[in-house]
Amino acid sequence: MPRYVAFLRGVSPMNAKMADLKSCFEDLGFRDVKTVLSSGNVVFTGSSQSETHLARMIESGMTKHLPRSFPTIVRRVDYLATLLARDPFSEFHISAKEKRVVTFLSEPHRGQLSLPIESDGVRILAMNGSEAFTVYQPNPRGPVFMTLLEKTFGKRITTRTLDTVRKCVAA
Repeated sequence: MPRYVAFLRGVSPMNAKMADLKSCFEDLGFRDVKTVLSSGNVVFTGSSQSETHLARMIESGMTKHLPRSFPTIVRRVDYLATLLARDPFSEFHISAKEKRVVTFLSEPHRGQLSLPIESDGVRILAMNGSEAFTVYQPNPRGPVFMTLLEKTFGKRITTRTLDTVRKCVAA
């Protein structure tokens, strides 16, 4: 059976307990459920199904088993491992001050993009199907990188640091 990662948008320790998320996934019939960090990353084993179907099933399950539901994007662990091995940032000059993030889109971006897109110290460097690869420098105005990502791709996205994706694959 394949192993998956569910990336939940908008989760923080203040609005969701990881133990409750784990129980919810187990109630949905998933096995070997692990949460990674406290930002809404759930790794699980389940039957082979489309990622879109799994995401809708999880969102529906959260509505039933938790006080609230979070938009969910699912990826297979083996796919993420391949993505990491390819190192999508390797062909770009990235300073040590820049943070690397992966944005997961709920579906492939259909519009034309002229990359890189740059604004306020944020650079959307590349796309790979339903993932965008961005670097940014921390900004005193907060997460300005999310403003550019949402303007470019809409709100059916969620973003994780490259290190978080690595931790999810290893879980």
